[in-house]
Amino acid sequence: MISFDGRPVPAQPGQTVAAALWAAGIRTWRSTRGGAARGLFCGIGACHDCLATIDGRPSQRACLVEARSGMTVESNHSETAPEGNQGGALATTREQGPEFRFGLPASGASADIAVVGAGPAGLAAAATAALADRRVVLVDAAPRAGGQFWRHPEGADGHGHRDWRVFEGLISIVDDRADHLPDATVWFAETVPGGFRLHTTAGEVRADRVVLATGAHDRALPFPGWELPGVVTPGAAQALLKGSGVSVGRRVVVAGAGPFLLPVAVGLAEAGVRVVAVVEAGEPSTYLRRPGVLAGAAGKLTEAAGYAVALSRRRIPYLVRHAVVAAYGVGKVSHVDVVRLDQQGKAMSGSRRRLDCDAVAVGYGFTANLELALALGCRTVRGADGSLAVEVDADGATSSAGVWAAGEITGVGGSSLAVVEGILAGAAATAAGGGPPAQSVRDLALLRRRRGRLRAFAEVMHAAHAIPAGWPAWLGEQTLVCRCEEVTFGRLRHAVAELGAGDARTVKLLARPGMGWCQGRICGYPTAALTAGLCGRDVTDADLAAFAHRPFAAAVRLDDLAADRAAPIE
Repeated sequence: MISFDGRPVPAQPGQTVAAALWAAGIRTWRSTRGGAARGLFCGIGACHDCLATIDGRPSQRACLVEARSGMTVESNHSETAPEGNQGGALATTREQGPEFRFGLPASGASADIAVVGAGPAGLAAAATAALADRRVVLVDAAPRAGGQFWRHPEGADGHGHRDWRVFEGLISIVDDRADHLPDATVWFAETVPGGFRLHTTAGEVRADRVVLATGAHDRALPFPGWELPGVVTPGAAQALLKGSGVSVGRRVVVAGAGPFLLPVAVGLAEAGVRVVAVVEAGEPSTYLRRPGVLAGAAGKLTEAAGYAVALSRRRIPYLVRHAVVAAYGVGKVSHVDVVRLDQQGKAMSGSRRRLDCDAVAVGYGFTANLELALALGCRTVRGADGSLAVEVDADGATSSAGVWAAGEITGVGGSSLAVVEGILAGAAATAAGGGPPAQSVRDLALLRRRRGRLRAFAEVMHAAHAIPAGWPAWLGEQTLVCRCEEVTFGRLRHAVAELGAGDARTVKLLARPGMGWCQGRICGYPTAALTAGLCGRDVTDADLAAFAHRPFAAAVRLDDLAADRAAPIE
């Protein structure tokens, strides 16, 4: 049992604070400076909509903190920390560039390889290097390994998790042969003589080489009402269900674009939720135009067929080329408007209809977590989905010596691809230090070919589930684009039309999108795209990069900064 604003709230072992509140019917526990209610949105710590005061510490992300018996939780009704708590405030950055440095003294390495992120790619990289008898430190922000894909409560038996045996195999190797550092958010990374230094909320980690497997978070597009409590990302709905056993609602609309919508919908349905509809903006028939690519990813077809059967058996409507364009409700979402899209991704006249619901899980693919890669000087490229990704070679080597990357930060492609890329990156990082190889030449060649097939499938996937080109037409002048700073589409338009802004960075400076709690993680992509559209041109890499460079890779408390000079983790 925990206490929320003086009332008792049940909490199950392993549940996050946000999940416990949600299960108790509490949908909001924070208000913005403008007085708007906020609760849970991204569910994985990117958006900061779920901030609460926990055991006297303000500005805690309730979706990341596990509930403990006797814990005291208080709602946050302002964004200013109370007097006397300045040491616990969150340190965020504004306009420092990627060359920002803390100037801490350099020191030697404490590991051969540090792997950041314990999802499919990170686990595969760490296990591969550890099997070759390298000293490996696996650093992860979560209390348990698995990432978002294998997110689970303590003691989980794998029910409802795809490829669970792969996870069990990888984690057994990591547990036996590597140093796993959970609950350690890496908020800064830097190159030092002889290697790298990672600054984490649990202390410093030093290594000769680094493999980045920092994953991604849901890519959201704004629409009227998307800030209502009960409107969440698909990742949040899945995190609640898989990590805490809590359903996001009783009547749920799952919407957006991408194959990720299917497991989210099926998982909710299997948990007893009425899934009102799966609303897919893309055109899945696009897959049929590339039969050769599909043949190289037969497992994906089998998986998709399974989801299709599950939806059909439960009579869940699957609305292709449709989109949620507005949400309504008083204090929380109660219904949404859905429209049919034409071939150009624009809403068709007369197609609007209303769906009743108490929750909406909506997302349009994913945005890579690039902060650490950019801090270490890694080059980026535009991925097949239109977002930035880390540029790597066939073995995961980045443009920065000693740094490899794997998984979603190199381009979103799913868990199977992430595991293959993790093995390749782990093997390459191992080989760079000399000594016995992690994999045979033949095995590496087979893995590279598999990576190529899965990457080709990912390109087809992104084409089939592309963001609809007409989405900016859904927005009104008062539609929020930046949730943190409550910046409306009208303010963006004003910055371009009246103040002369010609790029996303200037819009950011003049209208303040991306300057709040989440530092542009949620609003960065839509703001860059909207700015380009208002300027009458296509979005550029520079527009996207304006919201990707963050010297702090994660929100960090001032007392963590003060403690950063403590002895490194050995």
